[in-house]
Amino acid sequence: MPAPDLIGRDFTANAPGMKLVGDITYVPTDEGWLYLATWLDLATREIVGYSMADHHRAGLVVDALKMAAGRGQLKPGCIAHSDRGSEYTSDELRCEMGRSGLRRSMGRTGSCFDCRRRVVLRTAQREEIGTRRWPDRSSARADIFAFVETFYNRQRLRRHPRWGYLTPLETRQRLEQEHALVA
Repeated sequence: MPAPDLIGRDFTANAPGMKLVGDITYVPTDEGWLYLATWLDLATREIVGYSMADHHRAGLVVDALKMAAGRGQLKPGCIAHSDRGSEYTSDELRCEMGRSGLRRSMGRTGSCFDCRRRVVLRTAQREEIGTRRWPDRSSARADIFAFVETFYNRQRLRRHPRWGYLTPLETRQRLEQEHALVA
């Protein structure tokens, strides 16, 4: 069952752990597709949860969401926004969001303006992941893990209107420090 749009095309957040966007992409291998589900924090643009599998059933996005929630960086009532694909409208994901204290949000069907989240999430695919074909899913998994954990979140510089050129991790650290000083 679809959820309301709680984002309203505002793909920004003032603090980490308040708004996530999720998407699935696929990676070519000689063994067949490897599907990658990601949850990205809109305040930092950090990939906070991801999962890979040879299918794109609901369990793929649930596993990625469990990773995001397991890192302990999500605030109570965090919005998790996605499209209306069957993986995101599944009872399995709805139940996991309830257990994690997250609020479901979905873009409207067929709205090109709601595709902006895909632009953010597919940056990784264009930069490195989508430029090649792997011989097997195992080597693709290893390369994607290294890309997300060592490059995308920790080394990739991006233009951020508020902070200048910082990595997603540095952006999160700076925002957390700012919120700690205010409190």
